[in-house]
Formats: sequence, C-alpha cells, structure tokens
Amino acid sequence: MNKFENFWNEWNESKNFSGVVSVSGEHGGIFQKSCGYRNRGEQLLNNESTAFSIASGTKFFTGLAVCKLIDEKKLKLEDKLCDLVKFDVGQIDKRVTVFHLLTHTSGVGDYIDEESDDSLEQLSALYSKYPVYLWERLEYYLPMITVLPPKFEPGKRYGYSNSGFILLGLVIEAVSGISYQQFVRETIIVPAKLERTGFYRADSLPANTAHGYMYNEETGEWRTNIFSLPVLGGSDGGIYICANDFDKLWRALFSNIILSESMTQEFLKPHSCTYDAETYGLGVYRCELNGKLFYYAVGGDFGVDFFTAYLPEQKITISALGNTEINTYPLMEKIISLF
Repeated sequence: MNKFENFWNEWNESKNFSGVVSVSGEHGGIFQKSCGYRNRGEQLLNNESTAFSIASGTKFFTGLAVCKLIDEKKLKLEDKLCDLVKFDVGQIDKRVTVFHLLTHTSGVGDYIDEESDDSLEQLSALYSKYPVYLWERLEYYLPMITVLPPKFEPGKRYGYSNSGFILLGLVIEAVSGISYQQFVRETIIVPAKLERTGFYRADSLPANTAHGYMYNEETGEWRTNIFSLPVLGGSDGGIYICANDFDKLWRALFSNIILSESMTQEFLKPHSCTYDAETYGLGVYRCELNGKLFYYAVGGDFGVDFFTAYLPEQKITISALGNTEINTYPLMEKIISLF
C-alpha cells in the first residue's frame, strides 16, 4: 500500500466522502479515488469522468477570460467599470477598475457577503426574494448589487467579492458581444480540450454529472441542491468540470495555450494579500508550503465542495470534487506535503 493509500484511508475513515480525489503528474495519474453517488435515487456511482459543480472555482475561469480580453488588446486592467458597461452602476464607486474587481480589492457591496457571520441567512432571504430558477442571465444580479453601498474604498484592502466577479462577467459580455458562458467555452474550454466541462442547467444535467446533496438532520434525508443554487452558473460560480479536465486546464495554462506567456505570468503573480496572508493573482490563489510553491482555486456551496491545486516545479495537479458539504480543503495541504 503506497503513501497515498495510507493517507487516504486515515483521512476518509470517518468522513464518508462523496466525490473524486485525483492526483496527476506530467505522465499521467498517480492516485485517484471515486466515492459515493452522483445520483442517490438511482444509486449511480461517481467515477473518474463524473462532472461536478465547483461553485466559486468558476472565478478561476472568469479571471482567465478577462485576461484573454486583455491579451487581445480589447481591455486593460486600469479600465473603469463605469466606462465599460451600459447599465447604471448605482452606488458602486466610479473609481472601480477591472484590476480592483479581479483582485478582490474593489470594495463593491457583495450580494453574498461572505465576510459576514450571517451570510447563509442573507442568502436564504435573497433566494426568497429572487427565486433561483430565474437566475439565468448576469443582468438578473444587478438589482442585488448596484443598490449596495461600498464596503471600502477601491484598492484599500482585500475583500472577497462575489459581486465583483459578476460584474467582471458583465464586462466580458459588453466587450466581447457574446454571453459570458459562450465566451468561456470558446476561449478556454475548447482550446484546452476540456471534454466534461460546461455551464449546465441544474434542471437539465447531462449524463454522468453529479447532483449536489445536502443532509437534513431533522428528517435524516439527503436532498439535492436544485432549490438552493442558481439554475445556471454565472461568472462568480456554478460551472461543472471533471478531475481530468482540471488537470488539462492547469497544463494548458502553464503551456501558454490559453494566454500568452507574459499574460500567464501576470495572471499568476501576486497582486493582493488575502485574509490568511496568502496572495491572490488575477483569479487564482498563490501559496507556499514547506518551500513548495503552488497555485489553487477553491469553491463551496450548498451540496458542493471543491479545490484544485497545481505545483509547477513538480508538475503535479491535485483536485478534490465533492457533491456533499464535507470539507476537503484540509486535504490540499496534506497531499502537497507528501511530495
């Protein structure tokens, strides 16, 4: 039994993980575990090709999409939001730039304020007012965002912002002339040859795609998250992807297939400092552990848990995609420590 098997058995002994954990090197797979059901009612098992929703992991795609427009000279980091879009920005500070939005330093009021202790309660109230089956286009988010006062002045500090990335999606649509989802498909999914990646409607999932599940402690039932998340993913969250596709995406990024070499470096280099004193690029986290540099993206929501990390020196991809709310984030550093 290798070190990964030993580690996995110890970690998962009491977790009952549902999803896929994958470790891949330059020459192929190193370790993979598929557990649980993608469809509990039909007892269909998760497997290595199952696509999972990755919630805020979608911001990684949004950052790449914006940088693609910059690469094409259609956009600049210093461009102001108010000059790029046609809608009334309301209470959003007119000084907010693309750079501020990409680095979570805009201070824009957040429709899901994850800095607040009652963010889940706020979200439930929001869904009561704005039914999730109507969340199909990015414009739908605007009444939730433009009425909010700024949290701080642009550039003052890091403040994780879902609103900021919704606004970036609207910038992408304004500049490209096509929908955000279509732009991501044409400039990232297709060039990177991602076969199991897309913005799937929650009420029309393709084959071998995982339903997200939440456990009701009062009834002892597992229920899907179909009434707890927007019906169609947007620029702040909701894309679906499988583990192998994320390995392809990391390698496409570091091979300059998606962006030019100079823009790739701009995307990856530190631009802001997070709450945990880690750094953030233009849509990706950057960190060091025991002298090992790695980049990562994370996401979590009702019935969704996700992380992916890439170690450039070792050329290793590590991903965990879960369709319950079991926290896999501690796995990331533990697996990295094995290299």
